[in-house]
Amino acid sequence: MSRSTAGSMPSLWAKVAKARAQNAWPAVWHDRPMAKATTETLQTGPVEKIKWLDDVADHDYDAAEAYLSLKFDKEAVRKTVKHLRNASLTTRRANDILRAAGLTAAPLDDPGVMKDLIKVIEGRHLSPVLVVSAEIGADIADGYHRVSLVYRIDPYGEVPLKIA
Repeated sequence: MSRSTAGSMPSLWAKVAKARAQNAWPAVWHDRPMAKATTETLQTGPVEKIKWLDDVADHDYDAAEAYLSLKFDKEAVRKTVKHLRNASLTTRRANDILRAAGLTAAPLDDPGVMKDLIKVIEGRHLSPVLVVSAEIGADIADGYHRVSLVYRIDPYGEVPLKIA
C-alpha cells in the first residue's frame, strides 16, 4: 500500500513526518488512540500463584533415594536422605538451582513438566524440591521438573526446597 492510498493513511503519514521532525519518532505508529496507562498492578506474578505443600511428600524421599542410588553407595544414600528429611525448608531461585546443578531447564512440552503444569492449573499443591549440595556443585535429587516449570514461567521465581 502506498502512502497516498486509503482514507486515514495520509493523516497517519503526516503525523509520522511531524513526529520525526520533532525528534519524537517513533512516538506515533498509527492514528488510533493509545491505551491509557493504569496504576493497577498484579499483586502476584505467575510463579507466586503456584501452590506448594508445607513439607516434602514422603514419596519424593523415595524418588530421591532411587535417583541417588545410581550415583552413590547405599550408606551414602541413606545418610543423604536422612539429612534431607531433617533439613528445614528454604527457598532459592529456579535459575540458581539449575546453575548449581549444571542443568538446563526442561522445556514446557516435556511430559514431566506438563504433568506438574496440569497440577498447577488444577489448583493442586506441588511438593518442595530436594537438592543435594557438595563442594563441586549441587544435584537435584527430586523435583527437576518442578524447578524446570518454575524456570519456564519465571527464571527468577522462588522454589521451596530442602538442601542436604
